[in-house]
Amino acid sequence: MNEPGPTLLAMLRLLERVQLRDPARTRRWIADEERLITEQQRGIEARPAPPDWLLEQGLNGHSPPVYVHAGDCWNTGKNSAAGPRQQAESPSS
Repeated sequence: MNEPGPTLLAMLRLLERVQLRDPARTRRWIADEERLITEQQRGIEARPAPPDWLLEQGLNGHSPPVYVHAGDCWNTGKNSAAGPRQQAESPSS
């Protein structure tokens, strides 16, 4: 027969014993996580603003741009670079 598992009260008493035994480690984990969050936020804030436009060259680096992307587009190709607004707006010949 299946024996019943530990009661909620028994699990809470175990949790209490564990927490009382090592609160310093828990505080270090909390401090480490807070530090990581702060560093990530600083990194996000320090990023330069994206350019207005990205011009994506074709396979031949000397050909005119084949696509124009907004500066924060997620779908840019490997051959994309910031370009002046005039070049992004003018049709390629």
